[in-house]
Amino acid sequence: MSIERIKTLIIGSGPAGYTAAIYASRADLKPVLYTGMEPGGQLTTTTEVDNFPGYPDGVDGPTMMVELQKQAERFGTDVRIGLVTQVTFSNSEGGIHKVTVDSNKEIEAESIIISTGATAKYLGIPSEERLKGGGVSACAVCDGFFYKGQDVAIVGGGDTAAEEATYLSNICSKVTMIVRKGKMRASKAMQHRVESRDNIEVRYFSEIDEVLGTDVVEGVRILNNQTNEKDEVEITGLFIAIGHKPNTEIFKGQLDMDDAGYIITKGKTTDTNCPGVFASGDVQDKDYRQAVTAAGTGCMAALDAERYLAGLE
Repeated sequence: MSIERIKTLIIGSGPAGYTAAIYASRADLKPVLYTGMEPGGQLTTTTEVDNFPGYPDGVDGPTMMVELQKQAERFGTDVRIGLVTQVTFSNSEGGIHKVTVDSNKEIEAESIIISTGATAKYLGIPSEERLKGGGVSACAVCDGFFYKGQDVAIVGGGDTAAEEATYLSNICSKVTMIVRKGKMRASKAMQHRVESRDNIEVRYFSEIDEVLGTDVVEGVRILNNQTNEKDEVEITGLFIAIGHKPNTEIFKGQLDMDDAGYIITKGKTTDTNCPGVFASGDVQDKDYRQAVTAAGTGCMAALDAERYLAGLE
């Protein structure tokens, strides 16, 4: 098996990966980008993107990702369909990193930019899956605007759910918060913020039994998990806020991560604990998780990689 040697390998193809590719190719780092299982990342599951600068009329997620790919390719990025299945990072300055793609192709890279993103956790019920993009969303900040003046529901009891419920309460007429246990996991400050809003109703000991609607969300059937009683609430938007899982499984044991599995980067850089390995986008950002912030860190990772490689010469 011949081993390919490249200067810069980018793993992942969301806004972070493609932005890193644009900057890396313009810096003559000759990047090779592997798309992973979901080419385009989370944005391909989003219908309308209204908050990315430069699109005054909005753009749908898949179209935006195709345009980002074309832009990266225009400067010379080699975009390949494939999944990185194994990595062996060097711990020494100037060391060579070894990567296996699709369990059979071996690559050696002088620098690596990880942009594998995070995956939103969903409830896993068929009606929810069917109505993704038709009123079911995992990002209130991204999609809440489309439900201005309407009734919505949000599932979850942690800080993210409380924060998103508060955000939605500013633009929606009513927010029903569905919490599985008898209390929220959110911090006391976040709970007080929720309680201070007249248009947020918190339903404790509650779970979603069914998302109602044929093509778009028309309501939810809620199960009280103590009494087993069910009732229906009319809504047009359902937001799932039960957490995200960073796609970092194959890097465990080699890169420093926090308790949730997000890659830890040093200070304001995208540097990981392995020299020549950089992380950008949602894989290292659990706070903002926006396309524009992911793109920003993708740019940073490419600049960090360029400086690292220049320092070796």
